[in-house]
Amino acid sequence: MSAPPVLSNTERPQDPRPQLRPPAGCMLIANPRAQRGPYPAALRSLMNLDRARENRRWLASWAALARGATPLHDLPDLAARLGVARLSVKDESVRSPLGSFKALGAPIALVRQILRRHPDLDPAALLNGHHAGLLQDTTVVSATDGNHGRGLAAAARSIGCCCVIVLHAHVSAEREQAIAVHGARIVRIAGNYDDSVEEAARLAAANGWQVVSDTSYEGYEDIPRDVMQGYATIAAEVLEQTGAAANEPGAFTHLFLQGGVGGLAAGVASCFWEFHGAQRPRFVVVEPRQADCLFQSAVQGRAARATGSVDSVMAGLACGETSPLAWRFLQPGIDAFMTIEDEAAVQAMRVLAAGSGQDIPIVAGESGAAGLAGLQALRSDAAGSAQLGLDERSRVLLINTEGATAPAVYEALVGETADAVLQRQAGWQAGARDAR
Repeated sequence: MSAPPVLSNTERPQDPRPQLRPPAGCMLIANPRAQRGPYPAALRSLMNLDRARENRRWLASWAALARGATPLHDLPDLAARLGVARLSVKDESVRSPLGSFKALGAPIALVRQILRRHPDLDPAALLNGHHAGLLQDTTVVSATDGNHGRGLAAAARSIGCCCVIVLHAHVSAEREQAIAVHGARIVRIAGNYDDSVEEAARLAAANGWQVVSDTSYEGYEDIPRDVMQGYATIAAEVLEQTGAAANEPGAFTHLFLQGGVGGLAAGVASCFWEFHGAQRPRFVVVEPRQADCLFQSAVQGRAARATGSVDSVMAGLACGETSPLAWRFLQPGIDAFMTIEDEAAVQAMRVLAAGSGQDIPIVAGESGAAGLAGLQALRSDAAGSAQLGLDERSRVLLINTEGATAPAVYEALVGETADAVLQRQAGWQAGARDAR
């Protein structure tokens, strides 16, 4: 099959409002392999709503997570400016003090791996450290760009096992400290994220440790599947928050999902697809131009590697190789893949931080704002919008996957501290309450 057409907005007219102007270099590819029928049985056997609901029950007992669902914010002013009927943001920055959605994946994967070896243990008791004596000689290891390692380190400390985190050269000292504070031992290497994945696997084999990774490779799929299934909590909450009905069109026509190795997109999209069936929304995956492994996978029709340097301000999405397991879900389930420049993500961070009269200010980290960056780029691209049925009737969901997980980086990029944005957010909420 020949490669589908690739669209660029480099030569197209730009929106005159500076804060909504996407930079050159954003690319879009429609996925000719996307399916809109019922959720396939082969995929359901790997990830399904029943297991997602079980994960939610288990995680509800973990003290490191906020009680209840994360907020679903409507941004009517920004929706009007972008020419869509509705724009909503699921805010994972407040999921836990860890500051990102990764608090859902690593803990549940660690619990399920322990239960494979000790099936009689109670998951809630595990997460509350009641079996620490049994597990004190167990060591888990993982590579990370920051958030996954932070989630795994926190979960390991709660459960009572040891944790080793491998960091590559581009992970900031600020993110390293945020992991180390949870008691993990840090191993630093040269190279990029993919090099750190290889080093984690080597250390595990040499020392008898257990890898708990969010990316899969040959012979290693159970744990990455559990990580992805943990992310389905986000989708399950949205379905409840919007009163969705099974096998019927839902509140949203389009979802913009962050790329990386593909785990978040696979976990969230699979949940919506199973619930809505043929009536599922359209899914668009967004990733950095220089870390375009999912975009290249769509071009080639198989799990592929990125073509760029991989280094990106969007640290959580700076991944060079697609997870083969995630690609099983993405190839039939994602309608389009797109890349964005780093500056587009930074602009989107500022737009979310600014808020407006009707839009609550939101603290979104570099990767957290990627979905909005992709939407902004598409709404300046008439051909791309038309290709995806994105118009004034569209109802769009974004996921803010992280807050200011590196506060100094956030301040440098946005021009104000995350605390200052949160103060304005609190003022906005107080004004909204008074107006009711």
